[in-house]
Amino acid sequence: MTRKEQIRFLIDRLLDEMPQYWEEAARFPDDETAARRLLRSLMNVRPPMPLSGEFLAVQDELLRSEALEKGIVRPDMLKPAADPDIFIWQGDITRLAADAIVNAANSALLGCFIPCHGCIDNAIHSAAGLELRDACNRIMQTQGHEEPAGQAKITDAFNLPSKYVLHTVGPIVQGEVQEKDRRELKSCYESCLMLAAEYHLKSIAFCCISTGEFHFPNREAAEIAVETVRDFLHGNGMKAVFNVFKDTDREIYEDLLKNGKSV
Repeated sequence: MTRKEQIRFLIDRLLDEMPQYWEEAARFPDDETAARRLLRSLMNVRPPMPLSGEFLAVQDELLRSEALEKGIVRPDMLKPAADPDIFIWQGDITRLAADAIVNAANSALLGCFIPCHGCIDNAIHSAAGLELRDACNRIMQTQGHEEPAGQAKITDAFNLPSKYVLHTVGPIVQGEVQEKDRRELKSCYESCLMLAAEYHLKSIAFCCISTGEFHFPNREAAEIAVETVRDFLHGNGMKAVFNVFKDTDREIYEDLLKNGKSV
């Protein structure tokens, strides 16, 4: 199949499952860029359901080819940020071939259902494929309740270049930051690090947990992140990447980490 044929095949299979979106899908222009956006939208809204082997084979081929085209970034390609075990990288976390990348999830732990939303949860699930939502759903069905803030769960990464995804729910800040918010954010980093150590992982990439949609102030969140990760990594052989998207976050982490600066 050509890429356009792959996209069309996947769209048709998803619309067969979710015919309520046929009318809306018909409004998309008939070009590959629009069709790819439609496919991502349908993947985003699809609830956890069984997946056919034929669908998965085509989806996986498409997503893996897209990952290669975006370019894969390994932690050993990065320059340490003063501390030899800590790196800063500005870019798309779905390109990182760390042993694990961290997803800032919501309490449902099923990924973002808003079509093409700009959050990291949406980006990770969209690039990993629908198997990731199914894997998260199995965790939640076994657990039987929403995921509390400050914990972490691990799944395979499927079509991402990383091996695993660590899912953690950060605190949602309403108004002034409370001590409970600080404790929960610190616990997010600790839980991810402990889970990574339990699985004998050698590298972990953190997004800026709880900033953005969850409104934790960027500077204070980074201070908690750096202090917690530094304390944990000391002498244990694991490498950590602070993945940032905005210039402001990069500047904050560079300032906190330069010359071993203490927070």
